[in-house]
Amino acid sequence: MSLEELYKYLRWRMDPKDEGARKRFQRIVEVAKKLALPENERILDICAGTGIAGVAFALATNASKLTVLDARGDDLEKVNEWIKISGRDVPVDKVVGDARSVHELVGEHDIAVLWGLTMPHFDAFDAVKLFASVALTLSKEGYFIIEETDRVYGIMYMVGYKDFLVESEGEGYQLASVHSGYDKGRGAFKRTYYKLPGFEKVTEEYHRLWDLASQLAIGSIFFREYKLFERFQHGVQGVSDVIVFRKPRKNVAEEMVHSPSSTF
Repeated sequence: MSLEELYKYLRWRMDPKDEGARKRFQRIVEVAKKLALPENERILDICAGTGIAGVAFALATNASKLTVLDARGDDLEKVNEWIKISGRDVPVDKVVGDARSVHELVGEHDIAVLWGLTMPHFDAFDAVKLFASVALTLSKEGYFIIEETDRVYGIMYMVGYKDFLVESEGEGYQLASVHSGYDKGRGAFKRTYYKLPGFEKVTEEYHRLWDLASQLAIGSIFFREYKLFERFQHGVQGVSDVIVFRKPRKNVAEEMVHSPSSTF
C-alpha cells in the first residue's frame, strides 16, 4: 500500500459516492443549523478534503460564497459533487495550500470551519499559527468552528494509549499503527503505519493528542468569545463536540504572525 492509497482509504468518509458520507453530510447540516449562524456569509472550509463540511455549512446558512482549502488538490475537485448533492448552487473557490498560512492564501471570510477531528495533525506550535492565521482571515464578527473530541480523556483515561493499534480494515488487509516515539518539544506522538498481513511499512506520522480545554485556551487568545457545544448539547449522532470562536483579536494575531516568539 502506498501513502497515496492510505490517504484515499482514510478519506472514504468524505467521498460523495459513499452512502455513509452522504448521511454524514446531512448530520453536519443539522448541527450547522443548530449553531444559529448568520446567513448569506462567506464560508471557508480549512483542511477541507472533498469539501463535505464546507458545503454542509453553505447549505445550512444559505452562504454567498464558499472557499475550500486543503494540501491535496485532487480531493478538492469533489466539492462540486457535494454542491450538486446539496441542491444549493454556491460559488466555490478551490485553494491548495497550508492551513497554517491560510491568511496568505485567501481573502476575508465570515465563517471558517475545521471539521472532521483534524487537530491531531497540528502540534502545539502549529496550533498557535493556525489560530492566528484564521483570525486574520475572518471579518470583525467572524466565527471559527471546530469539530473535535477530548483525546486526553477519551484515549489516555477511557482506553489507554496503545503501543500497537489496528486503525482500520480494508478488503483483505488491515492498517495498524505502532508507537515509535514522542517529541517533547512538540508534544506529539510518533506512529508508524503498517499494512497487514506482511507488515509492510506505509508511513510515519506525528499526532498531538489534544484535549478540548487546551484548544479553548489557545482560541481565547485570538478570539474574544468562545463556547463549547458538547455532543449531548447538539444531540446529533455521529458528530463530536463542537467549539465555536467568535470576534477575532486581529491585533494579537498580527503580532503573532509577524513577530513570532523564538527560543534563546
